[in-house]
Amino acid sequence: MPIDWPKAEAKPEKKQTVPGNILLGLRGKINELENHLSDTNNEIIRTRSNIKSNGQSLEDTTNLLNSNKSLLDGKKAELSRVKSNLEQILTKLEEQTNNNAHLKSEIEQFKADNKSANSKISELENKQKELGTFISNLSSELENSKSQITDFKKSTSESKEQNDNLKFEIQELNNMLTAIRDENSSLKNQLMELDNLLLQRDSKIQNLSEKIEDEDQLIRRQTDHLEEVEEELSELKPLTVDKSGYTYETRITCPMCQAVGKNIREVEDKTTILYYNGTIPMYAKKYVCKKCGYEWK
Repeated sequence: MPIDWPKAEAKPEKKQTVPGNILLGLRGKINELENHLSDTNNEIIRTRSNIKSNGQSLEDTTNLLNSNKSLLDGKKAELSRVKSNLEQILTKLEEQTNNNAHLKSEIEQFKADNKSANSKISELENKQKELGTFISNLSSELENSKSQITDFKKSTSESKEQNDNLKFEIQELNNMLTAIRDENSSLKNQLMELDNLLLQRDSKIQNLSEKIEDEDQLIRRQTDHLEEVEEELSELKPLTVDKSGYTYETRITCPMCQAVGKNIREVEDKTTILYYNGTIPMYAKKYVCKKCGYEWK
């Protein structure tokens, strides 16, 4: 038999198949459950939107990390080129050092020759009268030797100046290498910070996923409860008061339809908190009739 809702709203105290105030209470609970279900769905939509936004932020962070890695690779390539140039300069420096050693050897040789020439001059002085022309030629040769020694000394001075320039360039390259190493260390620190940020993002996404799962479970429970209420409403029957079937006072009986046994369910009354066990609230108990849906304490 269908329920006459307008009649129940107009005259709640008038009885139909089920009292109108009971039916109104049931309809109010159904509306309340539907509103709560709608709010839960809206919360899920907002949560999913937040996850999408966090996913975009994670993608931006990943792109930044890739960019920094590319920059680090470029710095490594530049460092490799600098090392190659430094090795070439060191090779040139070694060659110049060998040339200087050769020049020093030639200078020593010329000094030895000069000493030998002086000895010959002493001998020729003793034979000046006989070998004057020969001594003059030897003096000329000596002057040429001195000129050559001066030229070699000048060349050695220039080589020293080049050596100093090379040392200065090597110092600059070492400074550049130190700066590149410092920048490389800074990039590594930035990379570590980005890795930590990614870990935090992953943890936040995991928490959001767990929250969504909890919300889904809540929706399923609310949906199951709503289906139970709808099933109970569809099974409503005319009230029959039959008190002759049960005589025990200890048996719990529905005040409305007189249902007993498995048709009576004991649940928590969320409107009444008896005490707190730590931070967990302990609620009072109430009874719910599975047949007619009536609730009482």
